[in-house]
Amino acid sequence: MSLERAIRAKIAGKREPEKDKEAQEWIEAIIGSKFPGGVAYEDHLRDGQVFCQLINKLSPNAVPKINSSGGQFKMMENINNFQKALKDYGVPDIDVFQTVDLWEKKDIAQVTNTVFALGRAAYKHPEFKGPFLGPKPSDECKRDFSEEQLKAGQTIIGLQAGSNKGATQSGQNIGASRKILMGK
Repeated sequence: MSLERAIRAKIAGKREPEKDKEAQEWIEAIIGSKFPGGVAYEDHLRDGQVFCQLINKLSPNAVPKINSSGGQFKMMENINNFQKALKDYGVPDIDVFQTVDLWEKKDIAQVTNTVFALGRAAYKHPEFKGPFLGPKPSDECKRDFSEEQLKAGQTIIGLQAGSNKGATQSGQNIGASRKILMGK
């Protein structure tokens, strides 16, 4: 098998149809229209128009101009505008797919992961009332300990430090002991 085919097979293996379906249903709920029947998930998203509509629903006027015609460069511009709006909305840069992942269908699993990252970022915006996608990100739970509490913690030896309240395995023999024969 050639290296390119092996890489494509590995990338295709990362794809989960259930996650694609869940992401599609969330997008449909947000933008208020269904994907056309008989068209693959990635084919409908490929021109970037749906993604621009999605981010504009979450953050009004995030992408002011959505290109609906004008060739592949205009469609890829939609994708790039969506990616910029994602970062402005709070999606970490590491979660954003590359344009070729969608346009050339190189890694649709990463595109779906980006949709999930957008769903998580929506939790951080109180103006957005739902529906949400994916688990809610945890909030920071900062604790302030007094000096007295910190000093009390220094006297405790945890079990991870190697102590087990004086119990050891010395003197235990399990099974036959090793016999060393000298001079043979």
